Amino acid sequence: MMRQSPSLPAFFMQITRRLRTIGLLLPVMAGLALLAGLAGFRVSEGMGLAALRETGRHRLDLYAESLEREIDKYAYFPATLGLERDVLDLVTGRAPLAWGLNRYLERLNERAGTLSIYVLNRQGRVVAASNWNRPDSFVGEDLSYRPYFIEAAAGRQGRLFGVGTTRGEAGYYLSSPLAEDGAIVGVAVVKVSLEQLEQSWSTVEAPVLVSDENGVVILASVPSWKFTTLRAMDEPTRRHFDRTLQYNARPLPPLGLSSLNRIAPDAELVRLARPADGEAESAVFPVSGSFLAQTAPLHGTGWTMTVLSPASQITGMAWTRAALAAVGSAFLGILLLMWVQRRGHLRDLERKVEERTRNLRAAQDELVHAGKLAVIGQLSAGLAHELNQPLAALRTLSGNTVKFLQRGNLDAAKGNLERIAQLVDSMGALTGQLKSFARKSSGAPRPVAVRRPIDNALFLLEQRLRRSGVAVTVDVPEDVAALCDPNRLEQVVVNLVANGLDALAGRAGGKLTLTARTEDGRTRIQVADNGPGLSEEVLPRLFEPFFTTKEAAKDGAREGSGGLGLGLAISAGIVRDFGGTLTGANGADGGAVFTIDLSAAVLPADPTTILAEDLACPTFPPPP
Repeated sequence: MMRQSPSLPAFFMQITRRLRTIGLLLPVMAGLALLAGLAGFRVSEGMGLAALRETGRHRLDLYAESLEREIDKYAYFPATLGLERDVLDLVTGRAPLAWGLNRYLERLNERAGTLSIYVLNRQGRVVAASNWNRPDSFVGEDLSYRPYFIEAAAGRQGRLFGVGTTRGEAGYYLSSPLAEDGAIVGVAVVKVSLEQLEQSWSTVEAPVLVSDENGVVILASVPSWKFTTLRAMDEPTRRHFDRTLQYNARPLPPLGLSSLNRIAPDAELVRLARPADGEAESAVFPVSGSFLAQTAPLHGTGWTMTVLSPASQITGMAWTRAALAAVGSAFLGILLLMWVQRRGHLRDLERKVEERTRNLRAAQDELVHAGKLAVIGQLSAGLAHELNQPLAALRTLSGNTVKFLQRGNLDAAKGNLERIAQLVDSMGALTGQLKSFARKSSGAPRPVAVRRPIDNALFLLEQRLRRSGVAVTVDVPEDVAALCDPNRLEQVVVNLVANGLDALAGRAGGKLTLTARTEDGRTRIQVADNGPGLSEEVLPRLFEPFFTTKEAAKDGAREGSGGLGLGLAISAGIVRDFGGTLTGANGADGGAVFTIDLSAAVLPADPTTILAEDLACPTFPPPP
């Protein structure tokens, strides 16, 4: 039965934590997206309405100018009639017959294109009219109740939009007093049609209407809006209309405008309901829906002009942009969440990598130290022999010294003691070098004169070098320095020299050459032998951990440290930690050449700055 990997529960717990985090963040992201959508709607709607207001102002100016221009064409007509003697004679009674004046008013009405022109006496009765010969003639009618007559009889210019009581025809009335010798003797009236102006308005992009001082729509680009009211009519106003017949008893229903939001003193959002009679929408502009209503007073009248700019498209566009803003913010939130999750994952990964790196570095340090101990184990036999001889000599010399002292032969005793001191110093140097080699170093790179680690390595292998009969040549100047750790460089050199001795085992005339040079900011240390070299099978796997050729060592192949295949792998790792490289190749004259490539360094001018551990043991010359 397979055992579950111990990392799976931790993996599932990590996934669960992330899903929980995402679940908590989703409502926050949804709320932010909603706020972004609302903000986008407000901003878009505000910008759209601002542009629509600017357009509406221009439309108001154009519409008002066209209306004033249309009215001004006829404003002088009533006053000019007061210059006609026949008119004054008729209204004062000096001319009993109006036949000639009626014909004159008829021709004048045709040329001016007005609806009608007529003259009233002081009592408000029509005495002459342009429609004198028609069945619906005004002649003889009493119009003293009409507001325009009342205004003119009081000496003021009269202006009124209303519906005629005779023909029921809507028009704009302009009246002017007729005076003689400073006294008002009658009133002249001109009735103008504004239908042509309304028809021109019906072709523009936004509907327009004109309301009088009572809120009654008297002009409109939409026919169904005419003679409706913008606000509820109170009873006194309705009785006034019944008495004056200004609108000839029209019902005057409400238009159906409802306010939504006032955005400025002269502008507000309104909604206009679809007419109950089911009137079709205009091909140019809508007659129902939401509008931006902008108003402006018309000078010289009590009228107000209103432009209704359709706002439904702006609102729809604002909602579209709000949706885009919400989706965009949600997308950005998702990207941000993914980025945060990725950063968290990368931090976890970095933490794991750092932890693994620390563990690997610690394992490498232990492995390096184990390699040192393995080398020391290989050297133990030779070292034991090296120590046994001085110990035996010490035992003999000490015994002889006692006898010399008993006999009083002080010179002989002194000679023996000096010899004992020399043997003790030699043994101390050997054990001190072993202690220095075996200790764990910090591994921190620093400027190091490479000659010292090389000499120390050769001293450790002195006994093996003597037994092998291999000739060693050292060509390393004292000033060649590299950036490394001396203790670990010493171990690398020990490994390379030991490998060279393995390759030269059983071969006569074996040679080892150690050189060091500094060029182009790099220090290169080479250990070369004149053995059989490196085979094609060995070269690709030379620094592979646990690769060893110990069993083939009889044929001169390389082997790993302690027979485990770790010597060269450890050495390559040590050099790599210094920022350098360790390579192996076959020499031009045969044999193998290992090259240590390190960053060059400059030795301090003051020798006191050399670390104490570099002076832990003296440098010994290599054996002959």
